Amino acid sequence: MSAHSKSGKITIKKYANRRLYDTSASRYVTLDHLRDLVKENAEFEVVDAKTGEDLTRGVLAQIIFEEEAKGANLLPVEFLRQLIGFYGDSMQAFVPGYLKMSMEGLMRQQDELREKMAGAMSSPAGSMALLEEQTRRNMAMFEQAMKVFSPFNAAGQQEGSAPVPAAKNKSDDVKALRDELEAMRAKLDKLAGG
Repeated sequence: MSAHSKSGKITIKKYANRRLYDTSASRYVTLDHLRDLVKENAEFEVVDAKTGEDLTRGVLAQIIFEEEAKGANLLPVEFLRQLIGFYGDSMQAFVPGYLKMSMEGLMRQQDELREKMAGAMSSPAGSMALLEEQTRRNMAMFEQAMKVFSPFNAAGQQEGSAPVPAAKNKSDDVKALRDELEAMRAKLDKLAGG
């Protein structure tokens, strides 16, 4: 357990020389220290020592990249390619929420999944069935999230009622989003099957 208080957010200052300074412990630290803070569920932020700019996202990504470079290989290459493909795509706005919901679901189910994985590891077919089940759960959560963003729901349409006629361009936008959702579903099915 860290000596840091969980009640307050720890501030880590990043200097121009790329050194990290933990203000709560009054000492310089490494990315490994920050990784340990994450595993301890300690709240922290990384800020530029000179400007005060929030650098937390970039530093967390750097920790992931270093773990991957060490051979952890948590992120499949196909996932990374697909994730990169979403940058600048019309679905980009939905991806963070979907990934957050997926990870929250995984965290809620982690003990159950650990038990299932222990049993499934004895059989490759069991491992694939478990992955397919989790993918189906994630897709159900994603579809639920998409309903929240649906332009028909925003207009007050009740589920199951006939669609409200929309302007041609709005209809085309909805069709494009649905087509992309189907493409993403196909990619997830392919990942679960392969």
